[in-house]
Amino acid sequence: MSRLSGMGGRLYRGEKSFNIIGNRRRFYALSGIVILIAAISLSVQGLKLGIEFKGGSQFTLTSPGATIAMGQQAVTDSGITSETIVQKIGTDKIQITTKSLTNAQNDAVENAIVKDFKVAIGNINVMSIGPSWGKDITHKAIQALIGFLLVILLYLGLAFEPKMAQAAIVAVLHDVFITVGIYALVGFDVTPATVIGFLTILGYSLYDTVVVFDKVRENTRSITSTGKYTYSQAANLAVNQTLVRSFNTSLIALLPVASILFVGAGLLGAGTLKDLSLALFIGLATGTYSSIFIATPILATLREREPAMKALAKRVAQRGPQAPGEVVVIAGVADTANIVTSTHSKENRDRGPRNQPKRRSRR
Repeated sequence: MSRLSGMGGRLYRGEKSFNIIGNRRRFYALSGIVILIAAISLSVQGLKLGIEFKGGSQFTLTSPGATIAMGQQAVTDSGITSETIVQKIGTDKIQITTKSLTNAQNDAVENAIVKDFKVAIGNINVMSIGPSWGKDITHKAIQALIGFLLVILLYLGLAFEPKMAQAAIVAVLHDVFITVGIYALVGFDVTPATVIGFLTILGYSLYDTVVVFDKVRENTRSITSTGKYTYSQAANLAVNQTLVRSFNTSLIALLPVASILFVGAGLLGAGTLKDLSLALFIGLATGTYSSIFIATPILATLREREPAMKALAKRVAQRGPQAPGEVVVIAGVADTANIVTSTHSKENRDRGPRNQPKRRSRR
């Protein structure tokens, strides 16, 4: 941990730097591949909506030695042959999900379960949701997402600048699309808990992005007057200065979520935890990645197109590389990335040795 802390100090002072902005095309390509996979998953498999969104009936029972085959046989015996999903949760719990059923069909499924699983009818948990209620929930979820994006866009535009708001929204959409695509790929049910997870990761992604953008704004506040760095160089320094902080924050957030996902959902079989924790786990990891490797490079690209930043880039190019041993200060931070280890500059080496008077030896 002390080694990581030392690395963070060197990154903050500029003694070590990763060229994240310069390699943005690679990160764009990586995100493009993941987004393509997500798009294919969505188009081929689609989202597996829970009964809360599409409506239907769900029968849950606990029976030692219960198997998926027994659940499928019970559904067949009841006369329901289409749109049925049988899942095993944990070691002895079976969940049967069907399309919307009438009261008579519900009774038939319950009777078949009692007969095949040898359980009392009171031990069967039945949940029925109509399709109209599911559509209403779907519309509300979409409205909540759109409203969230509009409020964040307005806040970022007022608190920072319009181009930062644009870059942040692109990063958020990047996170949402990848998370939804992975949901389609693994085939998890999309439930209200999933929507809550989506909204949570949007907030976390923006939180991390705002932290990085605040440092970018600090480093570029007087960049045109100093003429030492281009906007991309100053933004790259800001990303490096917040890199370790983002990593530590994300790791601390991911550890409890991972325990919920792999222990609570995987081992204990808590279905609701599975829906929520998967969205949080994917979203937290993707949000950290996008705030560093997507949002800031997009911001730098947008700002570099401005006439003032183009003129600044020309001045920096004409000035040439920094003189050896020169320390450039950006917003009070010394960037020593170009400091050489030798204490002698080229000018001193060209002067040659000084002529000093010879001393007379003492006898």
